[in-house]
Amino acid sequence: MTDDLPYRTGVGMMLVNPEGRVLVARRSDIDPPAWQMPQGGIDKGETPTSAARRELEEEVGTNKVEIVAESDCWLTYDFPADLRKKAWKGRYRGQRQKWFLFKFTGSDGDIMLDAHNAEFDEWKWIEPDELPILIVEFKRGVYEDVLAEFSGALDRLRRDGPP
Repeated sequence: MTDDLPYRTGVGMMLVNPEGRVLVARRSDIDPPAWQMPQGGIDKGETPTSAARRELEEEVGTNKVEIVAESDCWLTYDFPADLRKKAWKGRYRGQRQKWFLFKFTGSDGDIMLDAHNAEFDEWKWIEPDELPILIVEFKRGVYEDVLAEFSGALDRLRRDGPP
């Protein structure tokens, strides 16, 4: 029974550029390819904050960021049945994540998807309201919650705009 399975604990990162657009990347390891914001696991001994910084650097190749906000709660999503069997050998029902909003302080040239083990094969900046439309259905609720929680901070970042 899937309800007996635990959630994998991890972090999610919303990276926002000076124009207020959000970075999404296309996963190259699933079929069909899917867009998402960077996310990853928390290693033993790591805090959620240090895991988010490490995962961001591993997945998109940059540490040119400033933390703007952290989600108040842990957000969860369940894997669909077909993915649950493949992901982490069926040990988890889904993921439990702490989310972070990062302001990107670098340039597009600082984004390097192959800086570590490449999970993504393409990336782009999108408007925040495009996230729920672009994301796979089983993560949509988490993305809507992240957008709602970070809406005030996103508005401030957009209002402040590029230097």
